[in-house]
Amino acid sequence: MSELGYLTASVPLRLANAASTVVLPLLAVQHTGDIVTGGALGGALVAASLAPSVVAAPLVGALLDRTRHPRRWMMTAAIVQAVALVSVAGLGLVPLPFIVALLVLGGIASPFYLGGMSSFVTDVIADERRAYADDGVSYNIASVGGPALAALVVALADARLAALVTAGVAVVGAVGMLALHFTPRPLHDDLHLGRDLLAAARALTRHRPLAAVTASGTLSQVGQGALPIAAIALAHERAGSADLGGWIVTAFALGALAGGIAYALLPVRMRPEAIMGGGFAVVGLLTLVAVVDLGMPFTLVVVGLSGVVVAPSASAMLLLRKQQSRPRVRSQVFTIGSGLRTAAAALGAALVGQLGGAPAGVLLALIGGTWLVSAAIMLAFPRGARPIDAVA
Repeated sequence: MSELGYLTASVPLRLANAASTVVLPLLAVQHTGDIVTGGALGGALVAASLAPSVVAAPLVGALLDRTRHPRRWMMTAAIVQAVALVSVAGLGLVPLPFIVALLVLGGIASPFYLGGMSSFVTDVIADERRAYADDGVSYNIASVGGPALAALVVALADARLAALVTAGVAVVGAVGMLALHFTPRPLHDDLHLGRDLLAAARALTRHRPLAAVTASGTLSQVGQGALPIAAIALAHERAGSADLGGWIVTAFALGALAGGIAYALLPVRMRPEAIMGGGFAVVGLLTLVAVVDLGMPFTLVVVGLSGVVVAPSASAMLLLRKQQSRPRVRSQVFTIGSGLRTAAAALGAALVGQLGGAPAGVLLALIGGTWLVSAAIMLAFPRGARPIDAVA
């Protein structure tokens, strides 16, 4: 019941977050009736909803590390996200600055139920490897189901209804959180926000195991964020239609979902740092294999296999964050780590976007190289490093 309860709360919240990145640009195009103007407006709305999370992540983490009511904050964040999405449904009826302001608030709130919620998962699921495997499954279901839900509702009705449905999904997650119990972090005598923020920064940069995990996990997202853009060029070259690029991204996402579920169900004896680093290396090699043009079906299979491998690696990364962080800064470690990965994914998309004229094989080679460098960074993880998560 503990696993089901956690997924019942976390999946809808993260699914709504993922769906919103599809709903916002589609609604903007629907409202303006012009792909160029609507695309620009949609991009601005997505930026308003995502960018604040990177800035807010350290403060959200610090708050969760010291609050006596972490669940209450997460539920409030979910409701804020729902209200922001309801306002988006009124695009053209509600003043645009008001909508943008609510989206910014929603962006500030998102670290509570993304990295923040991940930092408390072992309060609900005792087996920490299983806990972070389930947490990874939660993210994978959201990454597949969110865009699919948005696209389905838009196809059957319109983007306004999709925004309202997405808001309803966020409310379902907030209600599901009522069944969860999160243990507050132990209070320490020298409570001081500035010192706590510095302590988290020191942990992320000076504690070698955690620094390696953070750097590797962040850089890997440059490659993952670049894939959807490169997939368009890849589909155009190999299938004659850029529209089929979505199938490449879907293959990766479905592979990740399958890999995440398998990792959660099957016993694994490898150390998490080996799973993370080794997995990133395999993803990089598979991406380089996909450079070889043997047709679209071959590309879909290889990219899908890389998704299968990336899921256990991401779950292992979450477990290492927990094992290599002390309770007083753990939520900060998770929220900052999540924020850095979000920013890195955006950077990857932007960089590949600037290389729009390059051959798809070159783009894939660059993405594969990014994954391999991410794997190499994990070689800096000290051999035999012990968990420090029980030390206050």
